[in-house]
Amino acid sequence: MKKIHPQGSPQSLHGFQTLPVWGLVLGLIGLLHWGIVDLIDPYYFSILMYAGVNIILAVSLNLVNGFTGQFSMGHAGFMSVGGYISAFLTTTLANQNPTLLSSPLLGTGIFLATLIAGGLGASAVGYLVGLPSLRLKGDYLAIVTLGFGEIIRVGVLNIDAIGGARGMPNIPPLTTFGLLYSFVLLTVFMIWRLINSAHGRAFLSVREDEIAAEAMGVNTTQAKVRAFVLGAFFAGVAGGLFAHYLRYLNPQTFDFNRSFEIIIMVVLGGMGSITGSVVAALFLTILREALRPLQEITRLDFRMVIYSLLLIVLMLTKPNGLFGTKEFTAFLPAWLRRKLTGKEREA
Repeated sequence: MKKIHPQGSPQSLHGFQTLPVWGLVLGLIGLLHWGIVDLIDPYYFSILMYAGVNIILAVSLNLVNGFTGQFSMGHAGFMSVGGYISAFLTTTLANQNPTLLSSPLLGTGIFLATLIAGGLGASAVGYLVGLPSLRLKGDYLAIVTLGFGEIIRVGVLNIDAIGGARGMPNIPPLTTFGLLYSFVLLTVFMIWRLINSAHGRAFLSVREDEIAAEAMGVNTTQAKVRAFVLGAFFAGVAGGLFAHYLRYLNPQTFDFNRSFEIIIMVVLGGMGSITGSVVAALFLTILREALRPLQEITRLDFRMVIYSLLLIVLMLTKPNGLFGTKEFTAFLPAWLRRKLTGKEREA
């Protein structure tokens, strides 16, 4: 007789049984941070850091667009809110007390607090945006979220306290490899566990058939707003990590093209696959830098053209994206999948 898990599917990352796997990955991140990162060329290291930020953005947007079945086009706006809040707090503290952030333990603690503050600020804006707009569907929702993203960007342009159109320079360099990829791991873990919970099943039911979900008692508006707020929170955290690595923020960095890039990562990897979002974010980050020599020669930016061609080819060959709704565990041998997913043996 086959035992059924009370939460999620048998192939989902499941319960406390898999915590050693996550701990092993976290230990690997720590090993890379302390032993290997210093040996990497700074250029390739910067690509690795930007890839980490993009993974957080893509996975968090997939929660809304992929798992809940909505179509948000304003994710870069939430990234900017979190980035500016976190950068403003750390810059203000550094100006008032330059030694405050220099302490490894205290400085890291303060930075984590500002990242959470930025994420909460982004989620608050996400709630204000999502509550009225998520009652809409399809193209109307996409247009409204795109408009709100532009409103956020224009609002930032007119706030002198954070630099306005000049941007915000001299942000403390607090983002490290270990910290960034710890947040990448935390984002993947939390969203994966969320999807395999009762709340996650509500998200999936909204995606599959909203009318049927309402008939079964699911508050579809509440589920969509909850997903929207959580996605905005992680986008805000990604914005804070990005700000404290780049050390400079400009409103033009968070225009609608940035939102389109994140959407492309989600669609390319597969709407409903966390693994797909991770792989697509890595691939497109590397592709962007690989095309830079061509851009320098031609003086033209071919990124969006090539992204569009990639999407056209992908839609013709794999309409559901590279991974569809599958995770990497679906491609592993049965014994290894059982170890990683916590699937019980058949009795």
